[in-house]
Amino acid sequence: MSKAFVKESDADDEDPEQIPALPPGTKNYMTRAGWARLKAELDQLVRIDRPALVQVVSWAASNGDRSENGDYIYGKKRLREMDKRIRFLIKRLETATVVDPVEQENVGQVFFGATVTISDAESGIDETWQIVGVDEANASEGRISWISPLARALLKAREGDAVRFQSPAGLREIEILEIRYE
Repeated sequence: MSKAFVKESDADDEDPEQIPALPPGTKNYMTRAGWARLKAELDQLVRIDRPALVQVVSWAASNGDRSENGDYIYGKKRLREMDKRIRFLIKRLETATVVDPVEQENVGQVFFGATVTISDAESGIDETWQIVGVDEANASEGRISWISPLARALLKAREGDAVRFQSPAGLREIEILEIRYE
């Protein structure tokens, strides 16, 4: 059977870890900086990356036999992945509720966008985390999602409070040392 009549499955292209899920019925909170990063990525893909890739695929298609043309096959696959990412970004940006941490009025409590310095009761190690949206979380840069166990435990707490929460490593107790909104 000819490949022209066979629908390739996109199931192999799915990477559930790549697309963080929001809990059902919740808003897609995002900081202004996070929204700007996603918007910049979308603009880069739509204005620069996709047109360049379309040009490569078009050139590869003009070379003749497409069934053994690596540039064409890889380019089409990459184009599908890019279109999927573009659709995802458009959907996330349309549903985003942008929250500017600087405009937070109740700065004595931890809310979305807060930068919180905590001390682990057991180890005594101080850590600083900013509570951000699902799409902008990056633990290596000190940003955690507002739906993470630590962020949920910190929400509505005040400086000096001791908070207990269930982490993947077990029950932890932490003390809130400082709350900032930047």
